[in-house]
Amino acid sequence: MLNIFKRLIKEEEGQGMVEYGLILALVALAAVLALTGLGTAIKDKFTEIVTKLDGTVPTE
Repeated sequence: MLNIFKRLIKEEEGQGMVEYGLILALVALAAVLALTGLGTAIKDKFTEIVTKLDGTVPTE
């Protein structure tokens, strides 16, 4: 049983895939956060434009 744990600690084949998975997860999280903020800014800008054209604030 102890031999199995020693072998699992020494094996590094799956380690690279885990690292790529973590990097991918961080990139995805950064993209979601950036696009969420950008989406809010775009919505606010369109609301500002519509308000200036119409004089009223659109309802959702």
